[in-house]
Amino acid sequence: MLESLQHLATGFTIAATIHNLFYCLMGTIVGTLIGVLPGIGPIAGIALLIPATFGLHPTSAIIMLAGIYYGAMYGGSTTSILLNVPGETASVITCIDGYQMAQKGRAGPALAICAIGSFIAGTIGLFGLVFLAPPLAQAALAFGPPEYFSLMVFGFVVLSNVTGASLLKALMMAIVGLIIGTIGLDPVTGDARFTFGSIYLLGGIEFVAVAIGLFGIGEVLINVEKPAGMLEQRVLIPRLRELYPTLRDIKRSIGPILRGAGIGFGVGLVPGPAPVIATYSSYMIERKISKTPDDFGKGAIEGVAGPESANNSACQAAFIPLFVLGIPFAPPTAILLGALLIHGVSPGPLMISLHPGLFWGVVASMYIGNFILLVLNLPFVPLFANILRIPKKILLPLIILFCITGMFTVNNSVFDIWVMLLLGGIGFLMRKWAYEGAPLLLALVLGPKLEVAFRQSLMISHGDFGFFFNRPISMAFLLATMIFLVIPLIRVIFKKTMKGGGRQ
Repeated sequence: MLESLQHLATGFTIAATIHNLFYCLMGTIVGTLIGVLPGIGPIAGIALLIPATFGLHPTSAIIMLAGIYYGAMYGGSTTSILLNVPGETASVITCIDGYQMAQKGRAGPALAICAIGSFIAGTIGLFGLVFLAPPLAQAALAFGPPEYFSLMVFGFVVLSNVTGASLLKALMMAIVGLIIGTIGLDPVTGDARFTFGSIYLLGGIEFVAVAIGLFGIGEVLINVEKPAGMLEQRVLIPRLRELYPTLRDIKRSIGPILRGAGIGFGVGLVPGPAPVIATYSSYMIERKISKTPDDFGKGAIEGVAGPESANNSACQAAFIPLFVLGIPFAPPTAILLGALLIHGVSPGPLMISLHPGLFWGVVASMYIGNFILLVLNLPFVPLFANILRIPKKILLPLIILFCITGMFTVNNSVFDIWVMLLLGGIGFLMRKWAYEGAPLLLALVLGPKLEVAFRQSLMISHGDFGFFFNRPISMAFLLATMIFLVIPLIRVIFKKTMKGGGRQ
């Protein structure tokens, strides 16, 4: 531990140089903007800016690109809270309570708690990166295709506890998401599936189109349906002293922030979209242990603090398998792996010894970057919150323009815009019939990965389904899945039994 602290001190001397501080600042600012703008996301942001780093020293280049990654995780919550439009994938869950807080005039506290929680969780995640990287990397190696499949199945069942919707409706939406996720090229054979001869569907349905359509366009249509008077009265204008969280808000958020940091760090070591899984897991746990679970979905600050903390902690943890194993467990770190190779750095077990300056310099820069993001975000809370002062008749068309522009920047495809608008109409109908979009969205993200893990497992076991139960970790996740399926049924039977006994 002492040796790690000495190396970290050396890393701070590298990260604190003028040019590295400049690139850290640029990375965090650009990342925040990317997170705020729906449709771009950290993957596209990092990929677009890799060419701009060709002339830089490898340490400065990776410091800037890493700043874009965790900066985007910070910024993604802004539009989720203010406009109900996820800035990036992991911010979907923030829409549930964050947007409801904004509608009650509490956008400021929601944004501030996001910034504070992200800073605390990011710092905790970085301590884990410094002290626990080698043993945790070994633990992460235990996850093979069967473990990953079982984890994904567990995630789908957890959906029933996320939004408060009925188990049946949540699973129905998850199945729809799985079906949409099969559109495109088969990940194993390369055959076209459900494309109906359209070249536009070969790449599948764009996730961003589904996210913006269901949450952004759908929300606009719901607002348009309301009478003109209700449009203007829906948002309570906060006073200046209400733009920051109260002491009570902070007390309610401390536990979720710390739990979210732990959940996010653990999930960040697992292959797949860790921030997405971490946010959903954190939300589910906070709702389960809350003394007032009915407040969730109506503007509970715990439903914002926990998931946002898990989001950023998972982001920091994702650097462990990238640096120590040379294996990217998430799409953004896969882009960072490409950037490392372009700059002549091969991540893996020898990276720390062969490139100590780069490794510890980047780690130290993350501490600095998290502090920069806190300093940048908190003063702008009033500015962001005042977006809600704009009259709805002006704001709603701007949101539509915002969504269309963000969607077009992803692939420069008009087809994606039409898909987004179509799903906006479907999202509108789902709201009216009380179907949640979050389970569909998570299933769309995880579905293709679940399919690949399932088929890889069967290929390894030569078609033996018992393979999933012969592996201890996989069996543990499957047992947990069964428990989550059985508990709601037991509750229903118990309630009916109690009612029947009461009548007698």
